[in-house]
Amino acid sequence: MRWWAAVELVERILQEGARLADEVEVYLSSGSSIAARLQRREIHYAAGSRHQGLSIRVIHKGCIGASGTQNPDQWRECLGAAVAGAKLATSQPWNGLPDPADLDQVPLNFDPDLRPEPESTRELLLGMIEGTAAYPVEITSGSAEISVYSEILANSHGLNYTSRGSNVSAAIETIREQSTGYEFDNSWKSDLDPLMIGEKAAELASTSTGGKEIATGEYNVVLSPLAFSQLLGAVFIPALSGRNVHAGRSRLANLLGQQVTDPGLSILDDPFHQRGLSATRWDAEGTTTDVLPYVKEGVLQMFAYDIKNGSRYGKKSTGSAVRAGPGGAPSIGTHNIRLEGPRTDVLEERAIFIHDVVGAHTANPLTGDFSVELSNASVFEGGVREYPIRKAMLSGNVFSMLEEIGGLSRQERVIGSFILPDIRLKNQRIIGNE
Repeated sequence: MRWWAAVELVERILQEGARLADEVEVYLSSGSSIAARLQRREIHYAAGSRHQGLSIRVIHKGCIGASGTQNPDQWRECLGAAVAGAKLATSQPWNGLPDPADLDQVPLNFDPDLRPEPESTRELLLGMIEGTAAYPVEITSGSAEISVYSEILANSHGLNYTSRGSNVSAAIETIREQSTGYEFDNSWKSDLDPLMIGEKAAELASTSTGGKEIATGEYNVVLSPLAFSQLLGAVFIPALSGRNVHAGRSRLANLLGQQVTDPGLSILDDPFHQRGLSATRWDAEGTTTDVLPYVKEGVLQMFAYDIKNGSRYGKKSTGSAVRAGPGGAPSIGTHNIRLEGPRTDVLEERAIFIHDVVGAHTANPLTGDFSVELSNASVFEGGVREYPIRKAMLSGNVFSMLEEIGGLSRQERVIGSFILPDIRLKNQRIIGNE
């Protein structure tokens, strides 16, 4: 859909919706992408695609209805479904959609030089293949994808924001004997290093061979950003949602102003981080964003709200609304979670380094209890790998493990909506086979 046609469509929906409801919100997105896949060392699949998405939300006398479609030409049906949903909804307190603000609309995560072209994805795949040559491994699979998109968010208060974004991702899996290694990276700009991605995947598979058993006990461990993001995302971040807090599904519900982590640790949502994949000046509802210090020096400072839940519970939106997809309705989420705390060489002293975990999704989001299988784990001493661990599990509680940390690495990595360092944790329970 051409830009002028998209703008005209949004205006037509707002005008029609104003006759049927007190407030109307329209979100329209479109984009294109190209993806390619590896099977062993051969490119066996490549395809380009285009997508469109339309989401309409109406509010009438405190009743909220929403509908979405991947075919914007069906906007009348979509609007009708949203209005019908509002008629069936129960009225709730409502603070109103946001008014427009004077915001810079230059996108924070768009690279104009990044284009969805076959040759670009091919170069990423070939670069990863070349990188794996550093170790004696076989390639099992790989992928590369480049996408660009544009968005319009408008409402009946006169708010009309536009944005553009881009994304590039690459991943590869290798195997040596019975050990596998998987590595990936993604960015909003053309700065991926496919050689590094391939070499890291090969290193993980190669250095995980010949693993030794480990005895069950308490150990100091270092979680990579990948492993840490899975546990943090499964338990701690959902506990910061205002909806979960008021629904009795958050262990942090009654702990505002109290210490909930190590005094040296701060957890923030930074929507302006220059490397963040979800960097934005406004959230999915048009509320202006800001840096949110959820935990400051160990003390819980706040919870996250969108307009709907903030209105229901007598709170203001914190600019934390996100969308699950092109046609998705807004809900509470995060933009770019990052940590502040003591930076150190986390592997200088003896520890078990855990690259990845399996089963984090089974963690109990209310209690924080978890038990996960270790993947590509090794014992380190003085920054040097002594030996890989054959098979073991990490068991514990996400909230408890953050009460006393041993430091954060100086390097950080982008993992989805997280920008995280390695984190050293003290006295964690490892279940071994020895």
